[in-house]
Amino acid sequence: MDFAFDARTEELRARLLAFMDEYVYPAEQVAHEQRARLASPWDTPQVVEDLKAEARRQGLWNLFLPDAEHGAGLTNLQYAPLAEITGRSPQLAPTATNCAAPDTGNMEVLAQFADEAQKKQWLEPLLAGEIRSAFAMTEPDVASSDATNITTHIERDGDEYVVTGRKWYISGAMNPDCKIFIVMGKTDPDGEDIRRQQSMVLVPRDTPGVTVDRAMQVFGYEDHYHGGHAEVTFDHARVPVSNLIGEEGGGFAIAQARLGPGRIHHCMRLIGMAERAIELMCRRAVSRNAFGKALAQQGVVHNWIADARVTVEQLRLLVLKTAWLMDTVGNRGAHTEIQAIKIATPRAVVDIIDRAIQLHGAGGVSQDFPLAELYAGARTLMIADGPDEVHQRSLARREIKKYL
Repeated sequence: MDFAFDARTEELRARLLAFMDEYVYPAEQVAHEQRARLASPWDTPQVVEDLKAEARRQGLWNLFLPDAEHGAGLTNLQYAPLAEITGRSPQLAPTATNCAAPDTGNMEVLAQFADEAQKKQWLEPLLAGEIRSAFAMTEPDVASSDATNITTHIERDGDEYVVTGRKWYISGAMNPDCKIFIVMGKTDPDGEDIRRQQSMVLVPRDTPGVTVDRAMQVFGYEDHYHGGHAEVTFDHARVPVSNLIGEEGGGFAIAQARLGPGRIHHCMRLIGMAERAIELMCRRAVSRNAFGKALAQQGVVHNWIADARVTVEQLRLLVLKTAWLMDTVGNRGAHTEIQAIKIATPRAVVDIIDRAIQLHGAGGVSQDFPLAELYAGARTLMIADGPDEVHQRSLARREIKKYL
């Protein structure tokens, strides 16, 4: 089997690795320092805007979007090693290359399902990195891992939809550049088909009745670089009927189309996070002494590093296989593998980062190293886009069905 990437992927990998070394890693500390001086912690540091301009100048822009009309035109298999590289600096690199969630998923939704007027108004500025967006699905009062549970109402009133509900952990919503919400709610709450009750509408942030109530913390972090995670109230917010995405009752299907690529993108970046943790582990091991010898000479440290390397190589192959299947047989054909990587990757990467934290001692939980933030991000992905247990349940059913 040939494990080499094609020429275009290798060329982009080389350029992206150079961009990380020359621009992104040096900007990490600068971004922290600039953010501390901002009037609002949700504003974007100038260095991030500078990174975006440089990435765009170098053609390292919208790499995630397979639609050549709007994006780089890469397959999932081509994008996988690039997303892995950006995962090594998850606070800066995805945003710098306009490949950060939730904008990536929202751009995919708009590219696939929006009409031309919606694309002109919202997709084009998102592709240009001029605005940010949010995806409003999760709710505090119901188990949102089951999308049929959502209670937000989207009611037709003449030429308008009236949106009423409360959402939370709406990623990116604290960023003042977040100008548009894609809101999932029920247009037919009493419909017989529970998967045709939901629809999606575009709700501009400045719509009367839309209130960003508060920032939600994640393990104590407010995740400023990601634009935060907000609780948002929609109190009879009115939007034109033309703001409907696709058709009434199509919201569940659109959500599934959005979440498949989103899940693999997270897993791609998680591989990069694990690689960063291994690098930090090795650097610490060779530079720190305990009980008369370097940590690199301790047997338990050997085990941690070896296990981490084996795990990452296994995960990468599973992610690449999934990407290849999505390219060749579609998201539905890759359903089992998408669930498998969503289960396996966050769980394993959390363990790798945890070992790296242990090796760093008190420094591992401090702000002096990125490990604590990496841990919080990886651990959260065991919940985001569907808890692991939901995917385990579905995957097990598929396996058992083969024998019925």
